[in-house]
Amino acid sequence: MRPSQVKETLQRLVAARLPAFVWGAPGIGKSSIVRQIARAEGLEFLDLRLALLDPTDLKGIPFFDPETRQGVWAPPSFLPKDPDSRGILFLDEINSAPPAVQASAYQLVLDRRVGAYELPAGWSIVAAGNRENDRGVLYRMPPPLANRFVHLEMEATLEDWKAWAYVSGVAPELIAYLSYAPEALFAFDPENSEKAFPTPRSWSYVDRMIGAQMEPELLLEAVSGAVGRAAAVEFLSFLQVRKKLPDLEAILRGEAEEVEEDPRLLTVLVTGLVNRLKAENAPEALAAVLRFSMELPGEFAVLLVRELQLAGIDPELSPAWGEWVARFAYLLE
Repeated sequence: MRPSQVKETLQRLVAARLPAFVWGAPGIGKSSIVRQIARAEGLEFLDLRLALLDPTDLKGIPFFDPETRQGVWAPPSFLPKDPDSRGILFLDEINSAPPAVQASAYQLVLDRRVGAYELPAGWSIVAAGNRENDRGVLYRMPPPLANRFVHLEMEATLEDWKAWAYVSGVAPELIAYLSYAPEALFAFDPENSEKAFPTPRSWSYVDRMIGAQMEPELLLEAVSGAVGRAAAVEFLSFLQVRKKLPDLEAILRGEAEEVEEDPRLLTVLVTGLVNRLKAENAPEALAAVLRFSMELPGEFAVLLVRELQLAGIDPELSPAWGEWVARFAYLLE
């Protein structure tokens, strides 16, 4: 499933208090989606890593009650207790936990209680983990525990990543590079022993490195440490085309600019214009950009419109939209 589909499905499952398990490769944003849902719904969010716990950590510690002269369980302090609270209990990397710890989660997941503890009615349970072929330290999930979840498998997709990237203010040159080389968004090979490899998460690190304004030789080493040497070299080589970019502000003002027909340059130009339009939100600038795109090769004019839609900008509201459609009608059939 695409991340957007997983997010929409999880929202429904959380509302229905049905436990869900999101499977997927490392670094594709599983935990980020769950956090986004909690934030959007105004819910508390508790990230619990079962791999770091002992079986007694979840069930609690037994002690003797001198008043009743019975053994009782002391529930863990980290679990939510307010009966009126609402939130998501996120069990991340659950299948990295030893079998004894997974077993202690059986009752919590299905019956919403463990030992003397009961999960408040306003809380939902969502779990996530890597697949067995993802080279992680995993334990096969016992069928009794697996049967307690609704299972969703998530795959990284460029369109969903770009929709997130535009909203989040990711550097336009990074969006441009991954638009130009979509296979670089996620390149995880379980058989490869290299420590760093491209994932949506590691590219988000690269985005922050770009903002840190490192020296070129330091940037190469830092980016290599996030996404691997090959991807780093290709990305930094791609950035060299920025020097040939025309004046984006002039284009937004409706002033004609000459542009080389280099696919890399045109990809950077498109994402740069989309980011400027998102920042300015000016109808006259949108019309100017649409008219400018009519002089570009058709595939890049269409790319511009698609990127505008991903960024939440509706080109159909512009007075120049009719002209654009008439110019590229042959590509829209």
